Amino acid sequence: MRLKKKINNNKKVAIVTGAGSGIGKAVALGLAKEGVDIYLAGRKKKKLLITKQQSIKENNRGKCYVIKCDVSKEIDVRKLFLLLHKQYGRLDLLFNNAGIGIESNTIDKIKFKDWKKVIDINVNGMFLCAKYAYQLMKKQKLKGGRIINNGSISAFTPRPGTAAYTTSKHAITGLTKSIALDGREDNILCSQIDIGNADTAITQSFKKGISQPNGKVLKEPTIDVEDVVKAVLTIFKLPLDTNILNLTIMANKMPFIGRG
Repeated sequence: MRLKKKINNNKKVAIVTGAGSGIGKAVALGLAKEGVDIYLAGRKKKKLLITKQQSIKENNRGKCYVIKCDVSKEIDVRKLFLLLHKQYGRLDLLFNNAGIGIESNTIDKIKFKDWKKVIDINVNGMFLCAKYAYQLMKKQKLKGGRIINNGSISAFTPRPGTAAYTTSKHAITGLTKSIALDGREDNILCSQIDIGNADTAITQSFKKGISQPNGKVLKEPTIDVEDVVKAVLTIFKLPLDTNILNLTIMANKMPFIGRG
């Protein structure tokens, strides 16, 4: 990876992981619209380039940089943060968003390799990105910044057949609280946003019908992903003496409390 010269400006800079689709893409575009320069990180460069082109087409004020990165690989994450440090010397926001799920199944039918893949990306990947974000925010000239972890409704209440995904999202709650506590001295704030049924490609099947705990298949409502973007921006724009530790945003009529 070729390193560019340091960029001399006073603009805010952010990293968004999983920026090639869904919530990550929407948040990246929302930040760019606000004039924030964005490092678009993800495993599929082609999708990241589409996000960048869309931002250019929308005449967003923030610049977008495409960085192919598998968050479960420490060497990739280190390269991402090395590039950021060389170009900007600072980080204002990490939207720790990259995550995957697997086919719904009871635990006895989940393959160990699939379990490990979910944990590797959803937990280890978020740990690695948070680790290097914290490291930079702690040492940069204007100390401090924000880390927003994308949790899930499943961080509280699982869907049927989602042991791996649910376990990973419960782990993120512990990670978020630990970073928020440890980061106090260095002005590093950490939040968790738990999103229920944002209207993205992943939730298209929800509109047709999805299995419920009682065995029925029911259609579920979704919310505009732009409302999720607004929630992330609300947290980001707060002064660094104020934090929203946990925020749940969801379709009002979706199953959640007791998943019913």
